[in-house]
Amino acid sequence: MDNVPEIKRFLIKEFLPDVTADQLDADLDLLETGVIDSLQLVRVISWLTERFGIPIEQVELAPDNFRSVNTMQKFIESATSGAVSAH
Repeated sequence: MDNVPEIKRFLIKEFLPDVTADQLDADLDLLETGVIDSLQLVRVISWLTERFGIPIEQVELAPDNFRSVNTMQKFIESATSGAVSAH
């Protein structure tokens, strides 16, 4: 399932109110560019686990899982299939 549009909507609503979904590159490194800092990363992880029903104890909290929209998509796919990785 493609969750990219929903992830983009969340990120835009919470962190990038002046950006459109078309303008948000799914490969943009959100951590390196400062769009998301460490505290905001906790909020992103909380939203992902709640929205997609991923048990927090099964979450690999490696920042690489949350660097971009596409890495978040891969994280969701892995987590919901039961195979969360560090990347």
